[in-house]
Amino acid sequence: MKNVLRILVLGMVPMLTFGQQPKIYNLRPYDKEGINQFETKKVESEFNGVKAKLGAGFTQQFQALNHKNDGSVDLYRLNSGFGLAMANLYLDAQLADGILLNLTTYLSSKHHQETWVKGGFLQIDKIPFQGKIWEDLSKIITIKAGHFEVNYGDAHFRRNDGGHTMYNPFVENYIMDAFATEIAGEVYAQKNGLIGMVGVSNGLINGGHQATLKPGSTTETYKRSPSLYAKVGVDKNLNDDLRVRVTGSVYHNGSQGRNTLYAGDRTGSQYFMALAPAITSGAASTAANNYATGRLTPNFTNQITALQLNGFVKYKGLEFFGTLENAKGKLHAEKEKRKATQYAADLVYRFGKDENLFVGARINTVTGQFLTNNTAEQSSTRTALAAGWFILPNVMMKGELMKQTYSDFPTGNVLSGGQFDGFVMQAIIGF
Repeated sequence: MKNVLRILVLGMVPMLTFGQQPKIYNLRPYDKEGINQFETKKVESEFNGVKAKLGAGFTQQFQALNHKNDGSVDLYRLNSGFGLAMANLYLDAQLADGILLNLTTYLSSKHHQETWVKGGFLQIDKIPFQGKIWEDLSKIITIKAGHFEVNYGDAHFRRNDGGHTMYNPFVENYIMDAFATEIAGEVYAQKNGLIGMVGVSNGLINGGHQATLKPGSTTETYKRSPSLYAKVGVDKNLNDDLRVRVTGSVYHNGSQGRNTLYAGDRTGSQYFMALAPAITSGAASTAANNYATGRLTPNFTNQITALQLNGFVKYKGLEFFGTLENAKGKLHAEKEKRKATQYAADLVYRFGKDENLFVGARINTVTGQFLTNNTAEQSSTRTALAAGWFILPNVMMKGELMKQTYSDFPTGNVLSGGQFDGFVMQAIIGF
């Protein structure tokens, strides 16, 4: 195990030979400083010309997992080993006073192993118009526009995103992983700890110019409608030791061809080949065609309404993050809507100098109608114990002991009687 640690850490640290980079105001840092940040802060900025900053996220993973099901579907022959290293590249620029640009690229990932652009956005914290009314609005208003990760719920602020896994104290995201990059615009209002946001997007992971086809089409051109979403909440430091945040979010699309709120991750999960079948689409299974192992999607691609409630409490080094989520929707071919519910709770204790060490426990359970045209309910529960160490503010190690079980999936489904458990370790760089 010591040799594995040396390979993971010493092999990655030499990449950190960078000089001082310019400050981009109101941008969430990609290192330890960005942990437990949600919406971007509103701080007073300085502008001395256009400046650009290069950042990245690297994750190398080692796993030792075992899996089994009821035997009705042959499983991939799983063994211990290293997964494909994931990497993100960030280019951020301060274009003007209070105006920044972000571009995020997936360099390498489990799902799409070629380079993909995740997206980018323009963020305006100072509205570039003259007059006191605009100055006053700029003190509380932020405008965000582009092709980016929509702000539904708070869980997406703590999730892994390809090679960037530093914000998440655990190895993997929620079982029902709400994450989507869409062409969108968002307007925020923040004052005295109160938060409000309204957004509108095209409801798709990509764009499109084709005209609407006849009813019944299963393409992205079928009766496209925008997605409407919003968030309200409060985030306050009650004293030097206690911070409390509570938010509620809603996301709705009444008609779409291929909405991906619960299947929008183009990078993949951190549990490689767990409960993957031996054969996928007539060929030997690979990580790329089993990218979402450990997750469940309800496939609400045509119609969806989702609600997420989140609570975050941090008292000194002890923090709690909880999620309650309910979603309803359907595919084109379905007449009736199905539903899915998710509960999750994280308890993390950070200690040591500058809270550079942590331990944590998570429980995450989902229950819902995950099978098309099926009113029966299925469920999955994951428990995890994690520990981590920030060797530097931009270099960390974390490990996790976990177990995940599946219930009520029919015989002939790879998840029928499914279970996987074991140990996963990650070496991470974020800057």
